[in-house]
Amino acid sequence: MARKVFNPLIHLLAHLAAPELGRTIQFLKAENEILRSRLSKCIRTTPAERRRLVRLGAPLGLAIRELISIVTYRTFLRWKIAEGGPRKKKVQPTGRPRKPQEIRDIILRFARENPSWGYTRILGELKKLGVHKISRNTVKNILLENGFDPAPPRGEGTWDEFLRIHMSTLWACDFLTQEVWTLLGRVTFHVLFFIEVATRRVHIAGITANPDGAWVAGRAREMTDLFEAKGKRPGLIIRDGDTKLTAQFNEILESAGASMKRISRSSPNMNPFAEAWVGAFRRECLDRFIVFGKGHLRHIVDSYVAYHNSVRPHQGIGNVPVGQGSSPEPEEVDASGGVVCESWLGGLLRHYRRAAA
Repeated sequence: MARKVFNPLIHLLAHLAAPELGRTIQFLKAENEILRSRLSKCIRTTPAERRRLVRLGAPLGLAIRELISIVTYRTFLRWKIAEGGPRKKKVQPTGRPRKPQEIRDIILRFARENPSWGYTRILGELKKLGVHKISRNTVKNILLENGFDPAPPRGEGTWDEFLRIHMSTLWACDFLTQEVWTLLGRVTFHVLFFIEVATRRVHIAGITANPDGAWVAGRAREMTDLFEAKGKRPGLIIRDGDTKLTAQFNEILESAGASMKRISRSSPNMNPFAEAWVGAFRRECLDRFIVFGKGHLRHIVDSYVAYHNSVRPHQGIGNVPVGQGSSPEPEEVDASGGVVCESWLGGLLRHYRRAAA
């Protein structure tokens, strides 16, 4: 009913001349006062009703003081402020100003990269960088605000952290198994390999269908000779709990200066580099073949390892091949040609390079 009355009223007001509009407003105000006198003294309004009154009354300015009767003018001002009107200017808090974001970022970087550093050590590193106007307590508060424990060590050491710390001297070893068809039927062959974690270079120690203790010990001796010849003594070698890797195997490698790190049972994620190489070898190559005889298997393994160690890009070392170090400088592509394709295993593995000038 109210909506049926309201719409014609708005239409009427819109077409009145100024004198008539003034007399009409006076009549409506008197009528409103009479109606209110029949009601209780306090009229409760909903948020939607308050927003509506503010929207219609705010453009009237001071004239609203003579018109409003449902509440006092002071209450109307409070409604107006609550709906986004002008507010009193907030007093700025006293105290030291916030440290520049650059300094805060450096503090957080130190905390992330050095779990054994406390806030006092971080403060010392800041002074070495020329940041002197900062207190121990400020460093502590910045760490706490961002979820870092200000006292070392920050949490328990993770396996990822262990791998990162030992990356430069870390090796991993494991067996890859493959079903091979021979004159005697299907035989399971074992490929023992080592991977140099820092470079992702893979070394095949041997391939056999009978990986007994004597064979494994012989492969360990060959690897110690390789380490000595290349001058790359391993610091740590990760291995799983495979019983084929005997105590003698460990002793021979330890005699070359290596420390054997045995991972937890049924935890292949703790030997991720070896597992990743096996997965890539199978997806990109081995699963595409039916292998006939040890010689065929040796050819496939040697071909893939040559491809892996020379031209295949590796995401873990910047998406470049083993030994390259970094990507070459960008250059314009010669659309007219000049790109040569090299392939392995009948074109299954491909590498592209610039043709010699």
